[in-house]
Amino acid sequence: MVQTTRRQFVGIAFSSAVLRPASRLVGAEKPLAYVRANTDWLAECRFGIGIHWTAQTAPRSGPPKPFQKAVADFDLDGFIAAVEHAGAEYVLFTSAHALQRLPAPNPVLDKILPGRTCERDLIGEMAGALAARQKSLLVYYNHSCNGQQDAAWEQAVGYHAPQKHRFANNLMEIVSYMGDRYRDRIKAWWFDSPYSLDPRGPHNSVTTDMAGFQFPWERFTVAAKAGHPARLVTYNAGVNQTFLYTTHQDYWAGELVNLDTPAQARYLNNGLQWFGWTCLEDRRWVQTRLDTPIQPPLYADGQILRYVRTCNQHRAPMTFNVGIFQDGTMAEASVEQLHRLNQALRS
Repeated sequence: MVQTTRRQFVGIAFSSAVLRPASRLVGAEKPLAYVRANTDWLAECRFGIGIHWTAQTAPRSGPPKPFQKAVADFDLDGFIAAVEHAGAEYVLFTSAHALQRLPAPNPVLDKILPGRTCERDLIGEMAGALAARQKSLLVYYNHSCNGQQDAAWEQAVGYHAPQKHRFANNLMEIVSYMGDRYRDRIKAWWFDSPYSLDPRGPHNSVTTDMAGFQFPWERFTVAAKAGHPARLVTYNAGVNQTFLYTTHQDYWAGELVNLDTPAQARYLNNGLQWFGWTCLEDRRWVQTRLDTPIQPPLYADGQILRYVRTCNQHRAPMTFNVGIFQDGTMAEASVEQLHRLNQALRS
């Protein structure tokens, strides 16, 4: 793999006062000039915790709470204490996954489909709590237009409309609102399922007639940088895939299903900063089974230690998806394993 030199993003700043109209986001003919953002801060991290806490996450026992109630009752203090105990240097938090429901206010989403947001700003509170401990928040976002998993949302957002410009603009305004709201408290975006919007990559799960429409990835990246032009952006092309839907991104999504392929260099051949994310115990990512414990960790301590050490030698951070229940409690065995990993890395 070829090592590339550090690059600093020189971006287009958005006004933080108002949402951008559609013409500002979708209407340009030429792609905007782009220089990748500085990933030095990410390269200095050893490992982080990713969680898929979503509208489908199950409680430890008993019936699940409605999403808004679950957000209101999320034990953020206990969650942050577990992150600190594990020694993770960042959290990759899932803001929306199969269902387009955000654990925070978002007037753009409210306008598209009411009832999908929350009064409590769990994203903002988490970002502030992590920043107070010198830890970073990365945010996962999925457009939720994947095989009718959220059919009402697909219709409301315009995924199946004959003209797709309104659809693209809706998604860009959702993320640009979040960017303006949280500013430098969101250090990076991790965007999933581009293959449901663009058939060009290694996977094609598009379930609408695109009618020749090319999703405007370059302008989506600009929208994602609202409020903080140095914010990192990545688009996930699938497990261990390095296909680029656009060069307008800054680091590799790095979805992995095992620990067989550690980093060999800081940068991939496509120029992106190496970054990995794999499940520590449950390869289904989300704990959805009622009255069921989270599985024990998949790997021995020594295997995880060797993998992370190899990655860190190349300034490549590794992320472990940890199972979590609806109240915000992470799998205790997984947290303890990461605690031991942190101690071993420091020894």
